[in-house]
Amino acid sequence: MGLSMQSQVLIALLLGDKLNTGKIEFGLDGGLNFATIDGMESNSWTRNFNIGFYFDIRMKEQWFLNTGVLVKSNFGLDDLSDADLEFLNATTYDTEGEYRQRISYFMVPALAKYKFDNNMYVEIGPQFGLMYDAYIEFNSEIDGNSARIREKNKDAINRFDMGLSAGVGYRLLKGMGWTLGARYYYGFLDVYKDRSGTNVNSLFLKLNIPIGLSVEKKDEIKEFKAEKKEKKAEKKKAKKEAKKEAKQEKKNNSSEELI
Repeated sequence: MGLSMQSQVLIALLLGDKLNTGKIEFGLDGGLNFATIDGMESNSWTRNFNIGFYFDIRMKEQWFLNTGVLVKSNFGLDDLSDADLEFLNATTYDTEGEYRQRISYFMVPALAKYKFDNNMYVEIGPQFGLMYDAYIEFNSEIDGNSARIREKNKDAINRFDMGLSAGVGYRLLKGMGWTLGARYYYGFLDVYKDRSGTNVNSLFLKLNIPIGLSVEKKDEIKEFKAEKKEKKAEKKKAKKEAKKEAKQEKKNNSSEELI
């Protein structure tokens, strides 16, 4: 899985300019997500990193379709209770430690996205998930050494997930830089096959990094830099003129004193 992800990232970096057009923006989508699963005795939130790719496809004026795929997106539940472990038929150990559920999905959003003139945006729409790995993890300290044991439990989990996502964000550098955002996801389908009401809750803290630039975007950035340079020059000129006027006023005052 790690080698596959590295290959996808390399391909994305090489093809970034090819995938970006005037109507499509392509880039990396990554960040941190906090997740839990309803219907279990434990309600602890697990924290994981996620990474993938995104496409912003312009539909009409300020409306976009946001899609792509998170190739590494982990959900789950921390601090499983004895009742949770019994339901999951998990192996338990005499040593003290913490049991966690980890579930890995490919996540694909299909969100309607509206970008405001102030570079803020809102988005909402369905999101789909395909589970490819799941295990119960036991973490403990034995004689000062960390111990970790993983037990696969993919067969207890439904392969597909689907739910609703909604988010907000802001694009830096006057709409031409990286994007910071937050997205909430609630799954409509049960995570576990043998228990209803086990829905995923997840909060994503996101960072979107465009890869490559379309001709239109390059022109916009060039124009932005030119305007910035011009404003800097005007500010410098005004400062110089103000300094010159102050010097002249001081000279005039000195002449008046001599008279």
